[in-house]
Order: sequence, then structure tokens, then C-alpha cells
Amino acid sequence: MGVKQTVVYFYRPDVASGNAALLSGAEENALVEVNQRVAAGQSLDEIMQFFFDSTADIFPCDRIGVAFLEDEERRVVSRWVGARYPGVHLARGYSEGLAGSSLAVLLESKRTRVISNLQVYLTEHPQSNSTKLLLREGVGSSMTCPLMVEGRAVGFLFRSSRHTDAYDEHQVFLQGRLAERLSQAVEKAYRIDRLQAVNRAYLELLSFASHELKSPLASITMDAQALLGGYAGELEPAQESRLRSILRKAEGLLDLTREYLDLSRIEGGHFRFSPQEGLSLRDDILLPVLEMLKPQAEFRRIVIKEELSGKIPALHCDPELLRIVFLNLIGNAIKYGEDGGVVKISISSESGKFSAAVWNSGKGFPPEKASQLFKRFSRLDLPDYRAIRGTGVGLYIAWQIMQLHGGRIRAASEPGAWAEFSFDMPQPLKGLVRDAGS
Repeated sequence: MGVKQTVVYFYRPDVASGNAALLSGAEENALVEVNQRVAAGQSLDEIMQFFFDSTADIFPCDRIGVAFLEDEERRVVSRWVGARYPGVHLARGYSEGLAGSSLAVLLESKRTRVISNLQVYLTEHPQSNSTKLLLREGVGSSMTCPLMVEGRAVGFLFRSSRHTDAYDEHQVFLQGRLAERLSQAVEKAYRIDRLQAVNRAYLELLSFASHELKSPLASITMDAQALLGGYAGELEPAQESRLRSILRKAEGLLDLTREYLDLSRIEGGHFRFSPQEGLSLRDDILLPVLEMLKPQAEFRRIVIKEELSGKIPALHCDPELLRIVFLNLIGNAIKYGEDGGVVKISISSESGKFSAAVWNSGKGFPPEKASQLFKRFSRLDLPDYRAIRGTGVGLYIAWQIMQLHGGRIRAASEPGAWAEFSFDMPQPLKGLVRDAGS
């Protein structure tokens, strides 16, 4: 039996074990259904809405809430609320410190608490803000039990009625049985929801920061190029050397911001895949890329050669995305190639397929490392490349874009001599109109 404290009752976890034999058919069915269905839920919303609906007929219940322990278990935060009436005041996001609260007692004892009359409870506990909010909703009584996962408390399940004295020992027992089945599923769904929220915030921040940095960095590089070109008069050798250093650093940062901006668009599903027909490889794709990369190639005295195998027919592709692929592949060839070396762009087309390869002389990489290069944030930990700035996302973005085009991208190398990145894609594209990130 519970120990009565005015209108508050605390029940041990093993309370009313004899109630197991008294479960009605509807209660048994609800237990089975919850056991089968909650584990398959994909989100906290989905799981809790099902739980609310499926237990509506076996409990006096006008409201259900779930709260989790956060901030190293110092705070209790409401993360889901369902009510059969309008005007919820104790809503999602409401939080209170755990220390000194009545919920802390529940965690220590792992007991279920029943408050049979919230109005009387508030009279005896006038500082309880959560009780004040529930009374504004018209709630009369409540039942609260800890959510336990492998002996560890992760939060609380709240069930409330707009009537007083709604819950007895039998309901406590039934609530405990349901909570056993619910705890692990809701914690898992909650963690996934939180990770997704953090990832969305990260992508938004990434996009914002990259966008804000892109324009001033582009302006710095244009000013430096103008000064190096004699716009403000002849430069002393020392001045020219410092300007070239500034230009190199600014261009490196501009590459980083461009790649992070592309990453945020792809991961956030904001890359629109818009293929067009009749595109000129040279005019629509290559020339804009080569013009953008010309200063970097000249700075490292790298010669870029184009090798076209026969006449290249008009392309069917997304021109913006294919420019990004070439920008990343050619940019990497310049960045990781040798000073005074060569970058070769080979293009060919045959029936039903377009192929391209970007080759550079230089140190290359071990062939067994090739598969790592197209993963997000993957960079080869090689002594020759540690001093070179890079994000580890350019090749990942190129891989994603090739997936959208139904193509394939690959890497090959002879260590100490050369590296080559190549891709091919079908022509024309077939039924691939969709958004990146979808």
C-alpha cells in the first residue's frame, strides 16, 4: 500500500503484484500492442502519440507528458506533451532544476507518485510552478513514474486527469508495466531527435558562417590580384612577396568557405538537382572553373592541359553541380600537385556515357587509401600533406553529386609520381530528377 502524505501517495516498484492476475482483456491487449509497436517508432512524437492513443481506453487520462534528465542530470526538461483539451500551459521545453524537487525523491526511491488533488497539493506546496500550470489547464490529479533504462533513470512519465482521485493502486501497477516497455524506446527516440536537432543547428551555423565569410574573402583576393597586377603602381620585391602570401592564404580560406557552404547545402537537402540538356562542356562547365582556378595555378607555376578525345557532344547534366565537381577535382590537383608540375584534364564520350579524369604530377597517395578519400571529413594522414589546408569535404561533395547524376567517381595513384581522379556518368541522364540530400 501507499504511504499517505495528505493527498500524495508513493508506491514501491513492486506494488500490487497481485494486480497482474486482475488485468482486463483490454489492458492485456494494450500491453501487448505497446510492447510490439513502440520499439519500431522512428521519433519521440510518433511513439508518444501512439502510446497516448493506444492507452486512452484503459486509464482515466486527459494528458500525458514525458520529461528527460538533462545537463548532467541536474535539470528536468519537458520534451513531449499530449492533451485532449486546448490551452496547454505546461508545454514542451518547460524545465526545472532537479535538486530539492519532489521528482528527486522519485529518482532516489524509484517509486511512483500519485497526487489525488492538485488544488490541495498546491496549498501545501505553494512554490510548485508546475502544479500552478497544471491547475490552469484544469488538471485535478496526476500519476508520475520514473523512466528506467537498465537500472538508470532517464526521465519521467506523467499521466494526468481533469478529475480528482482518478488513480488507484491498480492504475499504478498498470502504468509501471507500460513504463517498462516504453522507457528504452522513448530514450532512444529522444537521443536521435536531439542528434538531428544538433545536426540541423550545425548545418545552419555552417551555412551562415560560410556565407558571411565568402564575400569579404572574395574581395580580399580580388584586391590582392589587382595590386599584384600593378593597379596601384609597381611593387617592391618584398611587397610583392607579402601580397602573394596574403593572396595564397585568402584563396585557401575562400576554398574552405565554398566547400563548407556546399556541404551545408547538400547535407541540409538544399541542393536543387536541375539537369539541363544541350550544354557545352567547354563553355558552360570547364571555362568558368579554369578561370576561377587560374591564379592558383599560376602561383604554383602549374601548367593545365586539356585532352579531349574526339568531339564531345552536348551534355545532359546539372551545370552548377558539375562545375563544383570539376572545381574540386582540378583545385585538389593544383593544391596537392608539385610546384612547376602538370595537371591534365582528359575528356571522352562514348555511346551512353561521358567520362572525365583529372591527373596531376606529384607525390600521390598509397592506392589502398583511395576508398577513404570520398568520405565526409576524411583526409589522408600523410607527412607530405599535413601542412596543406583542407576540409576533407570536397571529394565527398563530388561523390554526392555523382550519385545524383547516376555516375561513379574513383581515385588512383602511383605514390611519388602522380594521382588521378576520374568519373563517368550516363548520357542522357535517366529518371534522376530529385533534390540533393533527399
